[in-house]
Amino acid sequence: MPKNNSIKSILLIGSGPIVIGQACEFDYSGSQALRSLREDGIETILINSNPATIMTDPTMADHVYLLPLTTKSLIQILKEHPQIDAVLPTMGGQTALNLCIEADEKGIWEDFNVDIIGVDIDAINITEDREKFRELMLKIGVGMAPQATATSYLKGKEIAQEFGFPLVIRASYTLGGEGASFVFKEDEFDKKLTHGLEVSPIHEVMIDKALIGWKEYELELLRDKNDNVVIICTIENMDPMGIHTGDSITLAPAMTLSDKTFQKMRDMAIHMMRSIGDFAGGCNVQFAVSPDDEEEIIAIEINPRVSRSSALASKATGYPIAKIAAKLAIGYNLDELDNQITKSTSALFEPTLDYVVVKIPRWNFDKFEGSDRTLGLQMKAVGEVMSIGRSFQEALHKATQSLEIKRNGLGADGKGYTDYDTIIEKLTYASWDRVFVIYDAVAIGIPLSRIHEITKIDMWFLKQYEELFQLQKEISTFNISNIDRELLLEAKQKGYGDRQIAHMLGCLESQVYNKRKELNINRVFKLVDTCAAEFKAQTPYYYSTFESEVETAEGEVYVQNESIVSDKKKIIVLGSGPNRIGQGIEFDYCCVHGVLAAAECGYETIMINCNPETVSTDFDIADKLYFEPVFWEHIYDIIQHEKPEGVIVQLGGQTALKLAEKLEKWGVKIMGTSFKSLDLAEDRGSFSNILKEHNIPYPEFDVAESADEALAIADVLDFPILVRPSYVLGGQGMKIVINKQELESHVIDLLKSIPGNKLLLDHYLDGAIEAEADAICDADGNVYIIGIMEHIEPCGIHSGDSNATLPPFNLGELVMQQIKDHTHTIARALNTVGLINIQFAIKDELVYIIEANPRASRTVPFIAKAYKEPYVNYATKVMLGEKKVTDFNFNPQLEGYAIKQPVFSFNKFPNVNKQLGPEMKSTGESILFIDSLKDDQFYDLYARRKMYLSK
Repeated sequence: MPKNNSIKSILLIGSGPIVIGQACEFDYSGSQALRSLREDGIETILINSNPATIMTDPTMADHVYLLPLTTKSLIQILKEHPQIDAVLPTMGGQTALNLCIEADEKGIWEDFNVDIIGVDIDAINITEDREKFRELMLKIGVGMAPQATATSYLKGKEIAQEFGFPLVIRASYTLGGEGASFVFKEDEFDKKLTHGLEVSPIHEVMIDKALIGWKEYELELLRDKNDNVVIICTIENMDPMGIHTGDSITLAPAMTLSDKTFQKMRDMAIHMMRSIGDFAGGCNVQFAVSPDDEEEIIAIEINPRVSRSSALASKATGYPIAKIAAKLAIGYNLDELDNQITKSTSALFEPTLDYVVVKIPRWNFDKFEGSDRTLGLQMKAVGEVMSIGRSFQEALHKATQSLEIKRNGLGADGKGYTDYDTIIEKLTYASWDRVFVIYDAVAIGIPLSRIHEITKIDMWFLKQYEELFQLQKEISTFNISNIDRELLLEAKQKGYGDRQIAHMLGCLESQVYNKRKELNINRVFKLVDTCAAEFKAQTPYYYSTFESEVETAEGEVYVQNESIVSDKKKIIVLGSGPNRIGQGIEFDYCCVHGVLAAAECGYETIMINCNPETVSTDFDIADKLYFEPVFWEHIYDIIQHEKPEGVIVQLGGQTALKLAEKLEKWGVKIMGTSFKSLDLAEDRGSFSNILKEHNIPYPEFDVAESADEALAIADVLDFPILVRPSYVLGGQGMKIVINKQELESHVIDLLKSIPGNKLLLDHYLDGAIEAEADAICDADGNVYIIGIMEHIEPCGIHSGDSNATLPPFNLGELVMQQIKDHTHTIARALNTVGLINIQFAIKDELVYIIEANPRASRTVPFIAKAYKEPYVNYATKVMLGEKKVTDFNFNPQLEGYAIKQPVFSFNKFPNVNKQLGPEMKSTGESILFIDSLKDDQFYDLYARRKMYLSK
């Protein structure tokens, strides 16, 4: 049946600020859904309070409401748009679903005559109410682990007595596994039961018999109104049951599942989806499988919405789940829709993969001092990377190279653990770095059977690790001059980086690169085509690999490269890699706008990124997408292949910026601000010399490279002193110290974790006001300030953790003039071409400079949304030399004030110090518009401004 023509206007609920457990994968699905609905001429109205995302860009929906996600906001929108026919709540994660249910209970949808599409409220209630879900599963013959519901402490104790330990406690209606925990012993049960009952909004927990060591799988399904169901992707967790799937290393297709069990699981998933309700859209089902020959299947849960894994499954298969789910929600059937990749076959098909995809989560434990770093049922990751390779080994190596944690791959980089006790402990208590520790365990000779006994990770995966280590041992017996082509090619096919091979051969990375070229071992690029090349793909979405040469009957020797280089002028945009604290979705927003602006200037656009959750890695944003690690070796090979006019590094946060030096060294043109200027701003000492030359005040400072030097400097500078390393992100390692003992211990810690770093010691301006400005500057030195923000919190709290007010609320004309003058002077002195962010401290009416970043900053999307101006588009055109600042007709529009409010995920780390300081801890942000400073919300923020400052 074709589209439901009675639906002409749809309200889509977004997921709000990014928190651990609900990140930008919902921004991706929401953005896809909006684009999909608009293709069908449907009016779209969006509510989402997150200013950092591309989803809330005015171009994405007909009406964008940056309002708090509350029923009060929904009523306001429904009154303003009485034409709304339906609401689509399945694209905004648990937040959107919970809001939809609340509005349903209050009768809001009924009052305004709005239909709920894409899901059925009864289906949500069945899947969230674990008791009802269990009853339904048993009724339809789907196995479940022994479990029972407790709504009181006493009932919980009775259930534990009946089942015996180990147990799992899961809180109902929570996000990212909040309130879920394993209980191995009776003495820890009381505390964990109480916590679960407290965090559940309906004060209910489900207590399950723990399936320790069982294997875990996820299936992504789509169903249309005609009851056609397709399985888009089967995802296997390398980690067994007991680690939240958002914290697990996962892969597609499933590797250790027999076909017989897969067919059985498939039938069960379809049966489950049909039994929970009659709705059209996406669904995610999780199963546990016993690790024996029986392969018994037990259902864990079903989510009747697009999930965190849907973004991964979309990128892994090239099948845009959210886009198609939105079409199904408005009445289309699968056979009426196109396969988006081939354009010649229908969407009623199941993708086949001729490659392997691996996802590894990205954690940020360093931001939460004292946090429990072991992994369990409660999700703790802040982002993730995905990689594509021809084999599991290649994909696993590429994923570890994408993480940006100073590792060159799984091992062979001199950074592994060698102590037996440490390795055993890290394997026993699943740690964030277990993916590397398994390799270390194999390397020091711990038998695979012992590793399996401890971790319960399937033997197939462990054997893959063993093979990799055997190859490392073999290569280490050679040197660069006598290693043969076959062995070097095998190492590359298994994903080893040039740096790792150099480590094994005891030579330089550049020597390995040259040897590869000499032996004609070159990276080739393959299409992601959803159908294992059975049909021709129209979509330029690539991954790299290494292939053996093939000889034709005519004697021609070649390797097949599916990425055809055009003769158009090209621009590469470097993405920002995995989300983490200090570098989040705001850089995805910048990259998408950068790509679109470069396309407007007539360039062929090429995107390089490895984050599956983002819109920038959607296959139809850039002209070509390389889903590859933002890692030097991969980037350089793509540049050699595509030969672009230049590379944009300003939009991908610190990740892309860090590659500027290498690009400069290898003669690749950086569009916009040069490496020399970027480096000047990063090197705190050189930057302060520029300020000195221009008579711009800055806090007294000096640079130290050892604890002795730092202590000598402390004799000259007064305490408190702010210690800051160079070249870091999100204020990493920054701390305010108030005596010599604190100074010495912090400097020693820093130099241990970042050897050879230059530390800047500033006299900390106690009690100063902090402000920041973002500006665009062109090659002629024209500067336009896009926004000046004043922080509500005092100087000393990281700008990403501060409530920032646009425009400033408390700065006099004299101070504002100094800010403007300094911004113009510094932007020109650094020869900025493109964006720059400058941070200020104001004390006694004097404006001091804290730092300058000549790149897109975290606040650029916020300013663009507040003023309704496409600043990144303008800045990109300036970087490309297509436009001057003076060519734009700037027309910012904002009545009252916009406040950028940080959002924290401390609830995932209950024992952590929640005080704020110079190191950033927030995971996301929301935007709040107020008409005047008399607003109660502003008053509350202002009253609390000094509460959190930690020294």
